[in-house]
Amino acid sequence: MEGWIKWHRKVLDNPIIMKDKDYFAMWGYLLLNATHKEYDVLFNGKRITLKEGQLIIGRKSIAEKLKIDESKVQRILKSFEIEHQIEQRTTSRNRLISIVNWHEYQQSEQQVEQQLNNKCTTTEQQVNTNKNIKNNKNERKDKVSKKEGTKSFNELIDDYTSNAQLREELRNHLAVRKQKKGALTNRAIELSFKMLDKLTEKISVNDIEAIDRAKIEIVQQSILKGWVGFFEVKDTASWNAKDKNEKQETSNPFFDLLREEGKM
Repeated sequence: MEGWIKWHRKVLDNPIIMKDKDYFAMWGYLLLNATHKEYDVLFNGKRITLKEGQLIIGRKSIAEKLKIDESKVQRILKSFEIEHQIEQRTTSRNRLISIVNWHEYQQSEQQVEQQLNNKCTTTEQQVNTNKNIKNNKNERKDKVSKKEGTKSFNELIDDYTSNAQLREELRNHLAVRKQKKGALTNRAIELSFKMLDKLTEKISVNDIEAIDRAKIEIVQQSILKGWVGFFEVKDTASWNAKDKNEKQETSNPFFDLLREEGKM
């Protein structure tokens, strides 16, 4: 018989094969005598196809070859069968032994490499798929963030109020903030709007005009004093008196000066 076999190191961890030197020798002898390709033979008076990992052998020939007592050869073979290392069909003259999991341990290096490559390719494809999903999510998130982040200050102001005068005063206030190098991020602008809402929350929500007048006065106060933020106005009597507020605004010399200089 020509050729060679593979013998995996994990055999050393098998308590049945490593029980003693005779068990170890018997296992190696069976592996070395098992066929590595199919061919037809006679067994028990019938023609059968001997498959890879099978062999036809007698208990006596094993005993003679390995110098082991026949009764022990029988015990060892039975132990291998009980532990699912082999399967066997016996006759009065010999026996057909099949090595369990022969293909798992005797496949070629090319087959092993191909299986590993297939596994790596599958894993890589899964990783790439997961990565693409993650990238798509990040791209969508970036697009949303970019869309939100690129909103102009004028758009933020227009979204906040429909009052033309309040819009104009807010734009003037932003100009002051820019000169003062105050924060001009979208978030900072939105927070300043929330402060305006908070400062005017005592006014009835149904009186939209009064709320707008109050906000205009708060913004004008910050422009006049060069403040970056919004603060409470001490005299709020004019917030609910439209005519008085208009008269006060038109006669305020500070606002007239700002208008003449084109800062309002």
